[in-house]
Amino acid sequence: MCAGFVRDWMRREPIVIVEGHGTVLRDVKGREYLDANSSIWTNLHGHQHPKLNAAIQQQLGKIAHSSALGFANEPASLLASELIRVANGDLKPQTAKTANPKLEKVFFSDDGSTALEVALKLAYEFTRRTRGRKSQPRFLSLNGAYHGDTIGAVSLGHIDLFHKAYGGMLFKTDRVMAPYCYRCPFNRAKPERADARAYRKCNFECVGKVEQKFSAQKKRGSSFAAFVFEPRMQGAAGMIPQPHGWLRAVAEIARAHGSLLIADEVMTAFGRTGNRLFASHHEGVQPDFLCMAKGLTGGYLPMAATLTTKKVFNAFLGTYEEFKTFFHGHSFTGNQLGSSAALASLELLQSKASVRARTELQENITRELQSLWEIPAVGDIRQEGLVVGIELVKNWRTRESFALKERIGIRVCDAMAKRGVLTRPIGNVIVLMPPYCTTKRQVQQMISALGEAIVETCPQSPP
Repeated sequence: MCAGFVRDWMRREPIVIVEGHGTVLRDVKGREYLDANSSIWTNLHGHQHPKLNAAIQQQLGKIAHSSALGFANEPASLLASELIRVANGDLKPQTAKTANPKLEKVFFSDDGSTALEVALKLAYEFTRRTRGRKSQPRFLSLNGAYHGDTIGAVSLGHIDLFHKAYGGMLFKTDRVMAPYCYRCPFNRAKPERADARAYRKCNFECVGKVEQKFSAQKKRGSSFAAFVFEPRMQGAAGMIPQPHGWLRAVAEIARAHGSLLIADEVMTAFGRTGNRLFASHHEGVQPDFLCMAKGLTGGYLPMAATLTTKKVFNAFLGTYEEFKTFFHGHSFTGNQLGSSAALASLELLQSKASVRARTELQENITRELQSLWEIPAVGDIRQEGLVVGIELVKNWRTRESFALKERIGIRVCDAMAKRGVLTRPIGNVIVLMPPYCTTKRQVQQMISALGEAIVETCPQSPP
């Protein structure tokens, strides 16, 4: 956290949350708020969900945690089996030219950063063992990428605000253009009052840039060990969605060049982006590494998982004295309480009631968002399933941005909090990502508070 952010935080009295039920949070002073970002993108089913509570309480009557280093436990074993089942069964019928792999192995860890660290280290060593020990595996990720705060994950990231200060500690990775239709230099369309993906005029140059990057690496005598991406929507970059077809196209390019795919679904998994559990599967893409965290336990406990193939797993098999094993572990790997909560959450997610609730919530959000187009400071509204980013601008006709020092996003969120709605901005982008139990009336309250906060906070540009 930069010094300016720390100073601002210390100057104000924090909202101290003491209780929650469904979409409603309550602070120490008894004030109620709607949780409009699912407690930083984690909570799926709402706070104090009886099924999740019961699963944890039942497990507490047995054991809270035991080591997974050389041992196993029942909840984690059942969870691994269920994750493999849904990860392979959820996939849209294949349309890619290159066959999708089957995910068969699970490595548990603690959070999104560690899920990416696991994939990164496995891909690195797998590449060295299959291409030769003298190879120097390199990774390709997207401009604006954010994959966590551990050193490996930061090395994959390309947001200077978060990552530049640690440049001397990182290993070098390559970056390539990410799609950003609203601000794409190749988009010839004039701004309209709609999601920029709907009216863009381009020739998918962002896909061509990926092809050029892989071809350039091939000319150097090797291919990238892996291509790392957030599918369908880049979160910390500013809730930037990818146009339909981009993911499938770049996945085929990467596979054609012999690179592994690492999908960072820490934010996008478990129904966040639509009617499939995993965002990659909307376009028929199955990665070699599927990384998940945040919503894995329904937002109750820290837990993560990295799914991969038997081919990767087998590269680490050998006799004891060969020491080919994957030397990587966490004290709370496969924690029983987290596993029990995750199993209950997965059962809920696959129920007809949950699928119906998510569909209705998406429709309610889409409908209510339309009113925001009347506000001149709204430049782009980006919705992917149940994830929304509203980009605020000085002038929607020119896409002119607010300067970071104006703190527009923070000020709008402060104004929303005064109206009983909690969320956090990403720069000038306001994020909405409510729990799946959010009612139609609560959606109306969230978006009404947002609209009022924007009008109150932002200088009025021409209509």
